[in-house]
Amino acid sequence: MTPAILLIAHGSRRKQANDDLHRLRDLVLERPPEGVEIVEVGFLELAEPSIPDGFRACVARGATEVRIVPFFLSMGVHMAEDLEEFRGQFAESHPQVAVNVRPPLGLHEKIVDVIRERCVE
Repeated sequence: MTPAILLIAHGSRRKQANDDLHRLRDLVLERPPEGVEIVEVGFLELAEPSIPDGFRACVARGATEVRIVPFFLSMGVHMAEDLEEFRGQFAESHPQVAVNVRPPLGLHEKIVDVIRERCVE
């Protein structure tokens, strides 16, 4: 398998907000999970590339597995419904590619560390 990460964010009318996802992609590429060389981005709305465009970029680069990783904090509607709908569409249109949605950032213990750090900056 050739795994890829597709980082997902909501998208914003503010370029600076969208730039964060691109910077996150670059940071992940500096220290990728083992075996991962492909990292792309996709936005749900209001920005480009779209989630389907990001998926197609992964496949075009040779991905046979796409891990959809949301840059969301909780299991809201976008996580529970929208991303699962995209997953289903991608699995149907590209049956040779394994597609799965990873959990949101959520209540991970490291989030507490980030909050503590932000409070003393």
